[in-house]
Amino acid sequence: MSFLDRLGRIAVAAPFVWLGAEAAADPGIRVKLAVDLGVPEALADKAVRFNGAAMVAGGLGVATGILPRAAALGLVGSMVPTTLAGHAYWKDTDPMARKMNRIHLLKNVGLVGAALVVAASAGRRSTDDARPGRGA
Repeated sequence: MSFLDRLGRIAVAAPFVWLGAEAAADPGIRVKLAVDLGVPEALADKAVRFNGAAMVAGGLGVATGILPRAAALGLVGSMVPTTLAGHAYWKDTDPMARKMNRIHLLKNVGLVGAALVVAASAGRRSTDDARPGRGA
């Protein structure tokens, strides 16, 4: 794995590890958002904590290269409920809240895209390495 691959994977992993640890340690408002999304109230706290822990585990897997494809796909799966619960901008009536949630939703779409790139490229050599003159 090249230096840029490692650096990119660490950059992709960082928000998952940080925000996942935060959610696992202190679910806070996320519990109400989970209930609003349909998670039973009795399970919401545990679900939020589990999702946060899954993000930490997935982020560490991506960053360290330990089962990176599974880790990245796990992150993609964890982002669906996170994004739907936390950034449903179409429900906002306040224009500023709507704008901020749209920005966060698009940021999450970008993180999902980055995780999909990691999943697709895990275990493969870069196509750049196969170009003539690059020592393929």
